[in-house]
Amino acid sequence: MQELGIECPQDIDLEAIAWTLGAAVKYRPLDKCEAMIVGGERRALITVNSKAIPTRRRFSIAHEIGHWHHHRGRILFCGAHDIGNPADDALNPEKQADQFASDLILPSFMVQPRMIKMKRPTLAAVREIADEFDVSDTATLLKIIDLDHFPILAVCHNKERRRWFRRAPMIPGWWFPRQELDHESFAFEMLFGDANESAFPRKIGADAWFEFRGVDRFEIQEQSFRLPNDELLTLLVLPDEALE
Repeated sequence: MQELGIECPQDIDLEAIAWTLGAAVKYRPLDKCEAMIVGGERRALITVNSKAIPTRRRFSIAHEIGHWHHHRGRILFCGAHDIGNPADDALNPEKQADQFASDLILPSFMVQPRMIKMKRPTLAAVREIADEFDVSDTATLLKIIDLDHFPILAVCHNKERRRWFRRAPMIPGWWFPRQELDHESFAFEMLFGDANESAFPRKIGADAWFEFRGVDRFEIQEQSFRLPNDELLTLLVLPDEALE
């Protein structure tokens, strides 16, 4: 990115970046996948689902560039659950492409200064960065978690179970989210009821989300937003004493 003179979010032209790497980007309706890449040794064609929303198309391009970087010479078809799926195993090629995409559309050297200025981690603060970089709220939240500046977790649920979660590296391993949503959680009200998204994080006993000895001593903050396919993503903020 430095070689290309990219210094701010507005400079991250993914089609131009792909072109410099020998890959052309085209858009057309795709029914069974979000994107695909076909290439040889030096040239590749990236096809992206034109029916997807702009932030999804943008992440898909970055994801396929990641495949071009890591898996050149292979033919890969990336479905909706392959791109941007935090539940994937770290050795999965799709996970490798996702990590590359995150670094490309949300470069740490750009996100870090903005995150340091963030007074506290809220969805409003996350969305401010997401809008500036023209990426999804989910991708932005996961990037902030990985940068390990705040004691936060992201937990995704559908109506059956917890699908995946991501926690900041600073958080001890015993802070492991429960599989089922607690009836007392605000997230439960949103996923199974008609509650609207809260404009700010709300406090709740940590035992509504975690289960280990002494967890009832802690109070955490919770704020959720809806995802496609009837899923909910919750931002949990732990107190500093939870890290001791």
